[in-house]
Amino acid sequence: MKRTVLTIGGVLLACILLFGVLFAVTRLLMPKYRTASIEGSLTGEYYRDTTPHDVLFVGDCEVFSNFSPVTLYDAYGIPSYIRGSAQQLVWQSYYLLEDALKTETPKVVVYNVLALKYGEPQSEAYNRMTLDGMRWGGAKIGAIRASMTDGEDFMSYVFPLLRFHARWSELKEEDFSCWFGQGEPVSYHGYLLRTEVRPATETPIPPVLQDPHLPKTSMEWLAKLASLCRDKGIELVLIKSPSIEPYWYPEWDADVQAFAQQRGLWYVNMIDENDSIGIDMQTDTCDMGQHLNVYGAEKLSWWFGAELKRRYDLADRRGDAVLDAEYRALRERYETEIQRLTEGN
Repeated sequence: MKRTVLTIGGVLLACILLFGVLFAVTRLLMPKYRTASIEGSLTGEYYRDTTPHDVLFVGDCEVFSNFSPVTLYDAYGIPSYIRGSAQQLVWQSYYLLEDALKTETPKVVVYNVLALKYGEPQSEAYNRMTLDGMRWGGAKIGAIRASMTDGEDFMSYVFPLLRFHARWSELKEEDFSCWFGQGEPVSYHGYLLRTEVRPATETPIPPVLQDPHLPKTSMEWLAKLASLCRDKGIELVLIKSPSIEPYWYPEWDADVQAFAQQRGLWYVNMIDENDSIGIDMQTDTCDMGQHLNVYGAEKLSWWFGAELKRRYDLADRRGDAVLDAEYRALRERYETEIQRLTEGN
């Protein structure tokens, strides 16, 4: 009996040690997204913030590049977070929101509509940047299954070592410094700050559409997103950020307008509001009109915050000791980064 107990104990110890080694190796080899493709850090950073958010943004680079939660709080007392990621597809936005609603219920959810142009999975690399950082649960499983491209394997998301086992030759200092932690945040409540000024020199010439309408699959997922918000008593706002590239077709705009009208949602195409917002694509873009720099993002956030306050019952949360402390620290880090980047430009 004693020998049997020792044998079982030895097997269990060996299993624990093996699991520990595999976990450690997996953590080392998974990309850290600290110096390259830093938007891959955004999904995981959300879980580090424990303050409430009255407004949640979901969507692609046109939210995480174009809106400043610091400005929304400083100007209007609106606590917010951007659950954005690169090329975030509409079904990924749905599942990221479903995941967020497990721990909080915002008053308003803002969805940027550009990614509706994609009706099917696009890229494993972008999938990984959005999905690997999600916490495990039904939402992550659903997001993975909806997002996998041909040739991808669900088990490689469950066991990332299957996907990243060959990264040994690519390891950098950040892989070791962030081996068992995320390091310092790269964002400001999901906002990626950029100070470069690269003016838009010309208006892009758009390709001719083979089908003038947004894909049926995308619109079905948008309907699911709207239903999820309605069931939770959340106001859904649809926006098109004021970027001029990629091109946003009038036919797509009409599809979203019709969708919003049918459901009583506010949809605003901010390209048409550039003059009201004060956006100048000679000074307020970091990459010739694709994304705003911090100066443009602050202008857009001032304008959008006023519209949110006017249309929805959003309280001014300034004066809340916990939130004031959070945003004071965020503002200090934000201003330090602006100064650092400005001096480096």
